[in-house]
Amino acid sequence: MTVPDQVHETVESVYQSESRRVLATLIRLLGDFDVAEEAMHDAFRAALEQWPRDGVPANPRSWLVSAGRFKAIDGLRRQKRFDSLDDEDNKADVAVIDETAWADPESVDDDRLRLVFTCCHPALAFDAQVALTLREVCGLTTEEIGRAFLTPAPTLAQRIVRAKAKIRDARIPYQVPEPDELPERLEAVLRVIYLVFNEGYNASSGAALTRHDLSAEAIRLGRLVVELLPAPEAVGLLALMLLHESRRAARTTPSGELILLEDQDRSSWNRDLIAEGSRLVRAALESRRFGPYTLQAAIAAVHAEAPTAAMTDWAEIVGLYDALLRLDDSPVIELNRAVALAMRDGPAAGLASIDEIIGRGDLRDYRLVYAARAEFCRRLGRMAEARAAYQKALALTRQEPERRFLERRIAETGP
Repeated sequence: MTVPDQVHETVESVYQSESRRVLATLIRLLGDFDVAEEAMHDAFRAALEQWPRDGVPANPRSWLVSAGRFKAIDGLRRQKRFDSLDDEDNKADVAVIDETAWADPESVDDDRLRLVFTCCHPALAFDAQVALTLREVCGLTTEEIGRAFLTPAPTLAQRIVRAKAKIRDARIPYQVPEPDELPERLEAVLRVIYLVFNEGYNASSGAALTRHDLSAEAIRLGRLVVELLPAPEAVGLLALMLLHESRRAARTTPSGELILLEDQDRSSWNRDLIAEGSRLVRAALESRRFGPYTLQAAIAAVHAEAPTAAMTDWAEIVGLYDALLRLDDSPVIELNRAVALAMRDGPAAGLASIDEIIGRGDLRDYRLVYAARAEFCRRLGRMAEARAAYQKALALTRQEPERRFLERRIAETGP
């Protein structure tokens, strides 16, 4: 491999690992989402041109932030309306002139948390908060966000454009809120982190079941929020993510094929993450001020502490889902309860619950409701119904490991 090829691979690797951090810092320095995004891409183009000639810098992230910032300012100077940029008033409108801010590792590391709170500002509609954060902080495409929201991608794109304009026009500050403002801002931030983790733990599309970069980033953001504001639900969400992440390595074969929870090798579960998650969920429950994330973490802890699938305390899990539904009557939670009910009382009980959900028209485009129905029908020997439900789930699935799993299940149901 030639030196330029090696450098191109390095630039690609840096883009995958650092581009969202670079963007977050550029947004802070330049004060505009679109200007910062263009600056980031300009910086990576400059890296492709200069690094093969000059070598890869010791700190690629800082180099990219610096290059992007100065390219943005130069570009703005070339625009007619910034001809008088040398005036201090105009300069302040375009960019923060802070020569050391981008080079401060602690400041740069916190930029993504600042960006999360900016994207989750109460001036924005809740759905726009989540969509904007997933797009700008985590780099998900509008198609990926749309699948997470069960919303068409063009609708999400419009929300994101409007949210950016609102932040710009209202001059929403790019900062972590003051302590007295934090509690009311926390719900949206936790929702965002939760959805980011879900996309990383069970990718909505693509060749792999998981996207470890996203789940790891969600956990990092969760830890920062807990450090900043150790509210019980923030602690509960961190516990939930750690307990789920503990199983990641056991969820696929070496070739990437999906392994169901009941078939996983529990000896490969990460016991350190389980211990930390269990400790955190106990602390959140003891506060008596917990909510849905903590209850989900408690369910995950029951799974994590069961030595085998057969020894799982399904009665306790059903009870926890009952408590969870009293706080959040989401049809997705109802679906999860139906699965637990089937494990406790048999597949017929689970099927009846799922058919009630489908009969109401809920989750009509949600692949997992049909996959669960198919599984219960298969266990009841109703193979024609199982096959039809598996096929419906397959038609809604965009992730390759899940598709292959469903195709195998369809083949097992016979012609």
